[in-house]
Amino acid sequence: MQASVLELRKFFRPPKGLLLPILVVLILIAIPGQGVSETAPGLVAAVVIAGVLDAVILRRRRGHWNFPSGAALTALIAGMVLRAQEHWYVPVGASVIGVLSKYVLRSRACNIFNPAALGVVAAYYIFHAGNSWWGALPESSPVLQVLMVAGGYFITDRVNKVPVVLVFLGCHFFLFSCAAFLADPQHVMEIFRAPDLQAALYFALIILTDPPTSPIKYRDQVKFGILVAAVSFLVFETTGVVYFLLAGVLVGNVWESWRRLSPKTGGKFPASLPAYLREISPLKTKTPTQKPTPIPV
Repeated sequence: MQASVLELRKFFRPPKGLLLPILVVLILIAIPGQGVSETAPGLVAAVVIAGVLDAVILRRRRGHWNFPSGAALTALIAGMVLRAQEHWYVPVGASVIGVLSKYVLRSRACNIFNPAALGVVAAYYIFHAGNSWWGALPESSPVLQVLMVAGGYFITDRVNKVPVVLVFLGCHFFLFSCAAFLADPQHVMEIFRAPDLQAALYFALIILTDPPTSPIKYRDQVKFGILVAAVSFLVFETTGVVYFLLAGVLVGNVWESWRRLSPKTGGKFPASLPAYLREISPLKTKTPTQKPTPIPV
């Protein structure tokens, strides 16, 4: 019994272990309004299939079994962003793409892209999937929405990413407020209403703060937040695609990976582009003295 308690405490100590129950609570609150029979099969299938895939890959790489908490988070987040009424294979496909991206699109240090964000954007083109952000509780009462913000802030504080959240939200609403005053306000008024308002909060607290793909130092978090907000705004203004927030974070992920690898690549664009591509190539080779980098679960 004592060993089980210690294992349970060990599982819930890192932010991933704490985020899982928070997402489950949000899903349990939101899913009745979306239709349990329509939403649950795809969500459960995504968690199971992505989890089994990740567990098998980790087993082959590490030589022992691990609980695939990262894959479960990817599946839950992707399912909470995608339209709840999508066919079951849509969240499954998005989750599988996200899990595989951790092992293919990565540097020696960590994966480049936020897996859930990449999976959802890929699902848009492969399955013509929509985004409703139902997991952000846009149709719930303000009290329950405060619960979502409180849970997200708790995780954000644990991973020490409060600055990037505040900077992103400030820039995000500032840019769209400027657009409302300088152009047709009808064009951007949806940003300040449900579900886009709740989506921005969920995005900032849950997706933007992903530790492997976002900066650690406060100075870099400020730059990251400004970049993601600016790119998201430009994508919305120029294309109007539903995944404009996710497009912003994917560009931010590339910038962050470039910044982390700049000591090895030289950091100057475009001269260091070939070296950067070699560092993130799935065909890269290890030097004889290089130790393999652990793969995040």
